[in-house]
Amino acid sequence: MTQRYMVEPIGRVSSPLVDPRTAPKQGGEGSPDAWLLFEPAVLPGLRDLRVGSEVLVLTWLDRADRDTLLVHPRDDPANPETGVFSTRSADRPNPVGLHRVEILAIDGPRVQVRNLEALDGTPIVDLKPVLHPTLDR
Repeated sequence: MTQRYMVEPIGRVSSPLVDPRTAPKQGGEGSPDAWLLFEPAVLPGLRDLRVGSEVLVLTWLDRADRDTLLVHPRDDPANPETGVFSTRSADRPNPVGLHRVEILAIDGPRVQVRNLEALDGTPIVDLKPVLHPTLDR
């Protein structure tokens, strides 16, 4: 018997990126600054975020093809077909996005970030700090 898990979005991405075909493949490849818009219920969890910090944003890539198991990396047919779990493809059985971003501004329930390639409206699942082993003890 397959277990099911419920994941509730804690917010949404607000970005000028709307077309997956023209969006950058990775955040550092020309993505525009974007805003993370959080639900009121989770605002206390944002309390200790700081401008200049790096965080990992976990998203649910809601427009992904969940039946995909083989892809041509970077959507380039010249690349050999590869199992999806050894790629960063958005198309996958459980389309969890992982984005390392820098916080540029914090304005109440909104957090502006750099290097986020997620499309406008993408659900945010979680936010975690980037740990630096020599600094975070």
